[in-house]
Amino acid sequence: MRILPAIVAAALCLLATGAEAQLKLCNRTSYVLYAATGHAEGIDAVTQGWTRVVPGTCQTALHERLKAKGYFVYARTSLAHQGAMRNWGGTQKLCVKDADFTLTVPFAAMRCPADDTFDRPFAGVETRGARSWAMTFDDQPSFATLKDAEAAGLKRLLRDTGAKIGAIDPKPDKSADAALAAFRKRLNMKADATPQDLFDALETEALKTSAPQGYAICDDADKPVWVALGENDKGRWRSRGWWKIAAGGCAKAIAEPLAADKIYILVQTPGGIPIATGKAKFCTTNIEFDIQGRENCAKRGLNESGFAETDVKGLAGYTAHVGEQGLLLPKKR
Repeated sequence: MRILPAIVAAALCLLATGAEAQLKLCNRTSYVLYAATGHAEGIDAVTQGWTRVVPGTCQTALHERLKAKGYFVYARTSLAHQGAMRNWGGTQKLCVKDADFTLTVPFAAMRCPADDTFDRPFAGVETRGARSWAMTFDDQPSFATLKDAEAAGLKRLLRDTGAKIGAIDPKPDKSADAALAAFRKRLNMKADATPQDLFDALETEALKTSAPQGYAICDDADKPVWVALGENDKGRWRSRGWWKIAAGGCAKAIAEPLAADKIYILVQTPGGIPIATGKAKFCTTNIEFDIQGRENCAKRGLNESGFAETDVKGLAGYTAHVGEQGLLLPKKR
């Protein structure tokens, strides 16, 4: 059975399996995908994520017997990929978070429960009573095999790191082979490095240089951080937070193409110690917030915090990188 999502011209192929009880997700696209799943428990929708699935592989998202009447799935491309984020899904709006999550929200809820949660369009999955189910994310035109998707996926990530790569396909390509060999040499990768090792290294490297549409933050430190943003939204000042970003992880705070000249950022440790701060003042709170205006913070019972400035003028997308000592300068290709 195929489900055509509402967002992009891609497909979800659903295949029953007789393996141990589980929901397995397979990736037959050239993109690194992050997937979330959902299912019904009475009047509630339970969602969880994210499961990382690199091209040409399968990952188990649920390690349990499938007993709900229906399941749901949504996937997005990695922030490492250039251009607009692509999505695989359907029409059922369910709640997610940028960080790893498990949420229980009534289907009838008018909105997601907190400022760091938001809805995404999931595709419904009918498991037909099977205790296990395998799903394959496809692209159009589709690749014939998972191995083909793996070969095309390596090419795509090489191009995302700045290598000159032609067609994103599984065909042998001397220039792509040379670019991959140069990448392995630059990172001192062992000769027996697996495709999984290559995908991990390429995605990490691409995240350092990519600027997909919108505004993303990557935590390059070895501890989690909390992030808040300030911006001029159509003539009105606004501050929002907090996004929790795991060590080595990324979160996309603004999904649409950037229209402002500057975005302001405040980064703190979980204990509230500022890592990235600056002269631009915005109102904040110690809990999740979305505040209109940046004046009279104290009179409104709010904190006033200094935000660092990031220059995004003329850019559709920007990725801010945060290290132990604060904001890191963008790396040039």
